[in-house]
Amino acid sequence: MLSKDFISNQNMIEKLSDLGELRSFKKNETIQNEETLIYALPIVTKGSIRVLQTDDDFREMFLYYIKPGETCIMSFLGGIQQEKSKIKAVAEEDSEVLMIPIHKMDSVIREYPEWVGYIFKVYYNRFEELLEVVNELTFKNMDDRLLSYLQKKKVATKSYTLSITHEQIANDLGTARVVVSRLLKQLENKKLIELGRNKITLL
Repeated sequence: MLSKDFISNQNMIEKLSDLGELRSFKKNETIQNEETLIYALPIVTKGSIRVLQTDDDFREMFLYYIKPGETCIMSFLGGIQQEKSKIKAVAEEDSEVLMIPIHKMDSVIREYPEWVGYIFKVYYNRFEELLEVVNELTFKNMDDRLLSYLQKKKVATKSYTLSITHEQIANDLGTARVVVSRLLKQLENKKLIELGRNKITLL
């Protein structure tokens, strides 16, 4: 279930496993919606989760991935403060997630100081990724953002072949499908990717 790769304390692993419920999610299944109460803290044990945020025009913007061994810092902070979710979490692929009830987190914090260190590590990683998102939005052209997006998806899914539509990419990047299709064709002409039916292979 949980691995020592990200939490070294075996007793804490057992505690988290006992408190949580292991749930399976199919690819593209929504795990957490925006403006909904947060009842559980997710820790990914298998697969990956895509985290998005919707703007005032109801366009979704990709923020970051939650990979095995990681949790959603936004869910942790929002849940502790009893606030509604500010993000949407969707299974990037078939995934398993340990859902730990927020109201049971106090006992973990009291018993295991290592938990605080784990949360700070996750927070730091998420902060770096969000800074990268801001940097890309501010300074990078759409073609650079697109290639970066594909590379992040490759890392998250551990696969050079990505099952994804041009429409989904456009939604995640906050642009038009026709723009994505044009830029993907340019990347293919540069021998950086190979396009197929609803799939993209990074070369």
